[in-house]
Amino acid sequence: MGSIGGPSRDLLRHTVATLAYRGGKAVRGAPPSFAGYRVADGGRTPARILAHIGDLLDWAVSLAQGGRAWNDSAPLPWEEEVARFHAALERFDAVLAGDAPLGTSYEKLFQGPIADALTHIGQIAMLRRLAGAPIRGENYFKADISAGRLGADQAASRVEFD
Repeated sequence: MGSIGGPSRDLLRHTVATLAYRGGKAVRGAPPSFAGYRVADGGRTPARILAHIGDLLDWAVSLAQGGRAWNDSAPLPWEEEVARFHAALERFDAVLAGDAPLGTSYEKLFQGPIADALTHIGQIAMLRRLAGAPIRGENYFKADISAGRLGADQAASRVEFD
C-alpha cells in the first residue's frame, strides 16, 4: 500500500497532469467527423477509445479507494466525452491529493490504468493524423505541466513543430 504523501504520490499526480496535457492536446479542436473515424472495420473509433480512457480513470479512482469496480461505457457525444475525460482526471487527482492511504500501490496504479490511458492518448493522436486533422508535435519536456491542472484549459504549447 502506498504511504500518505511523499515523492511517489507527487510523481503520480504529475503523471495524471501529463495525461491531462497530452490528452487535452489530442482531443482539442478535432473536427466533428473525427469521433466516428475508423481506420478499418472492427477498429475502435476515437469516441470509443476516449470512452475507454474515461473508464480507465474511473477504475483508477476505484483502485485508489480500495475497490475493483470496472465499467464498460458506451461513448457519449464527443464534447461530452472530452468533458468526462477531464472530470475523471479531476476525480482521480482529488483522491491522490487527499490524505487517505491508497488502496493499492503507486506502481499498480501506474502500470495499469495510467499507462493504458497514455497508450490510448497516443492512439487518438495517431488517428488524428490518419483522419487528416493532425495535432502538431511538441517538445513535451518543455511543456508547462503541473499537478492539479487537469481541465481543458491547459497551458499553451511552448515548443511545437511539424
